[in-house]
Amino acid sequence: MDKFIVTGGSRLSGTVSISGAKNASLALMPTCLLASGVFTLHNTPNNRDVHTFSLLLEQMGVQWKLEKNVLTLDSTNITSHEAPYEYVKQMRASIYVLGPLVARYGEAMVSLPGGCNFGPRPVDLHLKGLEKLGAEITIESGYIHAKCKRLQGTHFHFDVSSVGATVNILMAAVLAHGQTTLTNAAFEPEVIAIADMLVDMGAQISGIGTPTLEIQGVDALHAANQTTIPDRIEAGTFLIAAAMTKGNVTLENVQPSHLAAEIQKLEEAGCVVTATENSVTISMDDDPQPVDITAAPYPAYPTDTQAQWAAFMMKCKGAATIKDTIYPTRFGYVPELQRLGADIETGDGYAIVRGGSSLTGATVMSSDLRASASLVMAGMIAEGETEILRVYHLDRGYEGMEHKLTSLGANIRREQTEEF
Repeated sequence: MDKFIVTGGSRLSGTVSISGAKNASLALMPTCLLASGVFTLHNTPNNRDVHTFSLLLEQMGVQWKLEKNVLTLDSTNITSHEAPYEYVKQMRASIYVLGPLVARYGEAMVSLPGGCNFGPRPVDLHLKGLEKLGAEITIESGYIHAKCKRLQGTHFHFDVSSVGATVNILMAAVLAHGQTTLTNAAFEPEVIAIADMLVDMGAQISGIGTPTLEIQGVDALHAANQTTIPDRIEAGTFLIAAAMTKGNVTLENVQPSHLAAEIQKLEEAGCVVTATENSVTISMDDDPQPVDITAAPYPAYPTDTQAQWAAFMMKCKGAATIKDTIYPTRFGYVPELQRLGADIETGDGYAIVRGGSSLTGATVMSSDLRASASLVMAGMIAEGETEILRVYHLDRGYEGMEHKLTSLGANIRREQTEEF
């Protein structure tokens, strides 16, 4: 198992290219189960989650190759309709195979998912949507069993706007008989990316980019190619990291419109941010002003960068409140930041960060993917060395994060450890 050793005090400066979106890639990959052929996904990040999902698809008969961020998936010979626990336990996105399998093959057996440990994230919306489409769902011995002759078009309203459930039900609906209407659907950039991919495969979808999707089911789809959108979460992480080190950094291969919420908050904190069509430059000269955030569905501030914002606010001149309406229990990183000297108070669905405390390096432990990033960032502004254990969480979603940060001037090294 690996750990990071981060030495604080460096100022980030320079240019870095942002990878393809991890979350979008994991939604695009299971589309290969909807049709036979060879799929090519450009700008695919080389991270742990992509490899895990590739191995899961391989277990079903998909042949895959990832070279120079080009992922090729050959679904010509699907041999299994089961997603076993050994793969699904490692990430929640494995549930995405459920919709395509039951839609095309009429059956699926998928283990209940795992992933980051920051509170309950039920899959009830996935199951309710598939049941509304006509699937017979049972849960036995930790596995979801889904069966149907052919899914039938329906109207389904998401009680809560959910990216995962929207993606899964959308993939199922494109092969259902008749028309399906999805209301209160998520419209994050990752959802738009999967909808665009399905259209390229021959699906008939209208309302893309809005909370209402109309899908006219088709009898068959074909293989297609796609270029994965830039990772807005990685981009947001690097913008905040640059700001908290009083740096000057340019991000390339980004879509600034996907970062509107973070950019607005960074400007409120005192950062200077400029954008072009596919780049963002940020500079910061002083300690930030305290800025509150509330994580909510897109286009609001994303839950996946609220931990990073907490680390940033440790440098603010006052107190900032962080709320999370999507995952109210997503504050497991706070005790680890406190080990560095952070003054943070937590309550039901919120944290209050009081800036200005003296931060000193210590040994801390990652609890989930985005918490890992916040600890790395905190280590960059703490005095001395910070040892971050269990960085395999971070490797799930960031491609070579330590190399990118080091190229900007950070002092980070990866070492093997016996710690668990």
